[in-house]
Amino acid sequence: MKLIQTAIPDVLLIEPTVYEDERGWFMESFNEQLFHTELQKLGQPIPRPFVQDNHSCSGKGVLRGLHYQRAPHAQGKLVRVISGAAFDVAVDIRPGSLTFAKWVGVGLSATNKHMLWIPEGFAHGFVALEEGTEFMYKTTGYYAKECEAAIRWDDPELNVAWPVIEQEISVSLKDRNAQYFSDLKPRTAPVYA
Repeated sequence: MKLIQTAIPDVLLIEPTVYEDERGWFMESFNEQLFHTELQKLGQPIPRPFVQDNHSCSGKGVLRGLHYQRAPHAQGKLVRVISGAAFDVAVDIRPGSLTFAKWVGVGLSATNKHMLWIPEGFAHGFVALEEGTEFMYKTTGYYAKECEAAIRWDDPELNVAWPVIEQEISVSLKDRNAQYFSDLKPRTAPVYA
């Protein structure tokens, strides 16, 4: 397992070790001890334990996000694509952070088998680049409806460079009605702790 810091150093691209031969391939999709060891090598904090796994399937052009959970149910997420491909985005919403209001995006696919570690304090979203894109993620907090929140995927302040897709992007009504980043209150105190 190789952890690579992105343009936002706390968000990490994970390249698992994949063993392939004429029969197919094998990989450990998660090993807590190894994950913690690699985080420590990069000077990153050890997250709370993972307590929930989520799995979604999306058609090409479906965009989900930018979602996060407020305190006390904030979630760190370890995400991966097991079928298809997606452009995955994390936005830093940690007031006082050096990368506050910055975003990073990576390509995750069943082919490259990469994962992304998104700590608490980030909004998260993705757009499916292929039909039948299955997205799996582990979270460090349980889902709590009363703490769910979202920022508009097309917020002009964030200016996320979503990839161009031949068809129109499909966004839920809930995500279309999400707040703008400038409406996040307060912007100087943690919204994610």
